[in-house]
Amino acid sequence: MRNRVLTLTVLLGWLMLPLLAWAQAPATGAGKVGVMNIQAAIGNTAEGKKASADLQKKFDPRQRELQQAQQEIQGLQDQLQKQAATLSDEEQRRLARDLEEKQKRFKRNQEDFQADVQAEQQEAIQRIGQKMYRLINEYGQQNGFALIIESYPQVPVYFAPTDLTEEMIRRYDAAYPVEGAATTAPAAAKPATPVPKPAAATKPATATKPATATKPADKPKP
Repeated sequence: MRNRVLTLTVLLGWLMLPLLAWAQAPATGAGKVGVMNIQAAIGNTAEGKKASADLQKKFDPRQRELQQAQQEIQGLQDQLQKQAATLSDEEQRRLARDLEEKQKRFKRNQEDFQADVQAEQQEAIQRIGQKMYRLINEYGQQNGFALIIESYPQVPVYFAPTDLTEEMIRRYDAAYPVEGAATTAPAAAKPATPVPKPAAATKPATATKPATATKPADKPKP
């Protein structure tokens, strides 16, 4: 089990809240369009970081047990392969039964572990996501957004919408502070960050002309 399982990740599909947040468009126009990485927003709130750390602490002992069981299985497999010529038939059968039993137990425990981790992740994501979704709608209505689009994993956008991810993280932390975590009040909304466009060919830089020397002022006449 090389990868760390216990990271707070947003699961797509039915688990996710609706990926489009609709706001009331101004009566005089179509309204602004914003994009937001809901996965990054949820995971980078103070509450999201705390939930991830709590999951890691809670499930670390079980993960270490699984790693130890996997090492024991590998040891038995190596023993059977390396000592096949020297072991008696009875000893080989005993080791094979032991190996099969350990493999079955490992698979069962691993499935239980993954199911428990996923259930805890879903609970945390839904808890934070519901509050985040309310803030997104409030922000959209107050700031004239007609549409806020989910940008995960990558939505091709050919114009320059406003990225609200950092803004919503700040607003969430201010609205739902976590004890012991540093929080900051919502900052003024940043100017829209344009989506990078394909780089156009750049013209050679024009050499800057040297500054013209300033003529000394004429001496006052007597």
